[in-house]
Amino acid sequence: MKVRLKKVTIVAESLLRTQLLKLLAGQGVTGHTITLAEGSGSRGVRASEWEGRNIQIDTIVDDDTADLLMREIAARFFDHFAVIAYSCDVEVLRGEKFVRPEAP
Repeated sequence: MKVRLKKVTIVAESLLRTQLLKLLAGQGVTGHTITLAEGSGSRGVRASEWEGRNIQIDTIVDDDTADLLMREIAARFFDHFAVIAYSCDVEVLRGEKFVRPEAP
């Protein structure tokens, strides 16, 4: 059975990996995928290997968690780091794997 959830994607400097994963865990996110990312944008192309490659973190969450993550990422990181975040609607099979269990 399909469930509608949100996929939150974060593209950031690799030095933010630990902080971003702590943010996800703190909001009860049950899983994520991290890939190395390359590209260019408003801050240009990454200048050297010394800076490290960007990472892309994808996670699937409910609407409320997606909204909270987006607000927190903007508040904590946008002013000082090369970070983007976006969310989109997804249809997921086995959706129970992606959301926190309801409290009894």
